Amino acid sequence: MSLGIVVAGSSGRMGRALAEAIAHADGLHLHAAIERPDSPFVGRSLAEIAGGAAGVTIGSDVDAALRGAHVLIDFTRPEGTMEHLQACLRHGVKAVVGTTGFDAGQKAAIAEAGRRTALVVAPNMSVGVTVSLRLLELAARALGDDYDVEIIEAHHRHKVDAPSGTALRMGEVVAAALGRDLAAESVYGRQGVTGERDRSTIGFATVRGGDIVGDHTVLFAGVGERVEITHRASSRATFAQGALRAARFLASHDTGIFDMQDVLGLR
Repeated sequence: MSLGIVVAGSSGRMGRALAEAIAHADGLHLHAAIERPDSPFVGRSLAEIAGGAAGVTIGSDVDAALRGAHVLIDFTRPEGTMEHLQACLRHGVKAVVGTTGFDAGQKAAIAEAGRRTALVVAPNMSVGVTVSLRLLELAARALGDDYDVEIIEAHHRHKVDAPSGTALRMGEVVAAALGRDLAAESVYGRQGVTGERDRSTIGFATVRGGDIVGDHTVLFAGVGERVEITHRASSRATFAQGALRAARFLASHDTGIFDMQDVLGLR
């Protein structure tokens, strides 16, 4: 059976990458493409902006798009994603969510949705990033409190949230391995006379500019040496391929919330 995929935010950079990846994927087909109602692309053929999307017209009616579909892939904004998830519940559709920037209430609503349908929720769908998270856990446990931890991330000028969801997830993994509370011990940028570094903190630094797809480095700085674990994305195709793996993974699950470690069998 071919899985019917609905792509949200289909006219965006990630949406176009997904449409092209689906066109060349075995066992998947593009069921529908959706955009927000005020998008100038609504009513246009997706093939005009994305290769391999012939015959698909961009729509704004989420319910119509989801009828008969199997999986929604959503890399949009938190507010839009939450509306899309409610529509998924109405139609019994599963979802792959790569959106970042959810607040506590939205995260709780996602957890509730996972009791009624199957979701893969991950701030980064890259297979390489998922492997990096396991390496970070190993490094943090082995290096321990003798090494200061700093996380540096860089993205394109259009990204609206900071630090990135991936950087925050990296921080969460390191903090858990070290037995720290990230919310209480994170530092977001430094300016002026800050005093000596608190050994328990985990620092975040953010860069925004140009068309950087996504760079993340976690620095473990000790006395006499440092260890750096870096992932650099040069194309959104890597996120698209990961999202398609996640969609296939959902075919064998009816309910629950999963992440990319589940998808890759790393748990």
